[in-house]
Amino acid sequence: MTTSTAEEAPSIGKRGALTDPSEISAQQMSLADAYAFCGRLARSHYENFTIASWLMPRAMRPHMHAIYAYARYADDFADEERSLASLDEWEHELDLAYAGRPHHPVFIALADTIRRFDIPREPFANLLRAFRSDVNFQGFETIDDLMNYARDSANPVGHLVLYLFGCRDAHCQSLSDRVCSGLQLANFWQDVAIDLDKGRIYFPRADMRRFGLDTKALARREATPAFIELMRHEIAYARRLLCEGAALHSLVDRRLARDILMFAGGGLAILRAIEAVNYDVFRRRPHLTGLDYLKLGWRAWRGTLEV
Repeated sequence: MTTSTAEEAPSIGKRGALTDPSEISAQQMSLADAYAFCGRLARSHYENFTIASWLMPRAMRPHMHAIYAYARYADDFADEERSLASLDEWEHELDLAYAGRPHHPVFIALADTIRRFDIPREPFANLLRAFRSDVNFQGFETIDDLMNYARDSANPVGHLVLYLFGCRDAHCQSLSDRVCSGLQLANFWQDVAIDLDKGRIYFPRADMRRFGLDTKALARREATPAFIELMRHEIAYARRLLCEGAALHSLVDRRLARDILMFAGGGLAILRAIEAVNYDVFRRRPHLTGLDYLKLGWRAWRGTLEV
């Protein structure tokens, strides 16, 4: 996972204390500068979250970038530093933002987004709960356990996007959850080999046993018939979530509908890329090309989805 550009702005130190090598403060940094910082961070990464924001109205993009930057930093604290202290300090910064006293550039921008769109604290806090569980990763026994993890690690992003468009409907949030969870699963199955290097296995242990696999078998990094059957099973589940959730596009503002189709379509394209290499994610990482993203954007603009 790529790291954030910590040298450009205040960062969280190893002891969890906020350090400020650039001597930037809320008093010194303008709101425009804070949003610009978040935008640079978002554009420096390739994930679907950022790609999809291109289809959003221009006025919405800075707010998407602020949300992305919040999650990006927290993810790096969990994934790169493996620091609970840094995540605690990040949550303290979140509290300061809600109190109207933001310090870090990300929170200067985020506090403005929160105020403008009346966004509750819960989805931001849920993301931090998921990142804390990443620090002491234990894996998942069942698919329900994995979905409970996605409830905190992926689904809050969808809720935050809906808030930006004034959508607080519970049914829409439920459909959004399917898209976000399905996209996260697609990313997990795309990155099986990378996650093994980090000591993480996202396959539910019950599913692995069902197909006669264990951690030693995965460690051999071979696309055996048993592994292929496991991947087919997990991909079918992720595809169902994405297809069900994509129905959300017909219930929301047209501008947001394109973004939803981009998210869902990106997840489905990743699943097709895995299938195209016969599920052998060990030999090389399945990925989407620039042409793939252009096709996704074109379909999303036209309101269609390729399953």
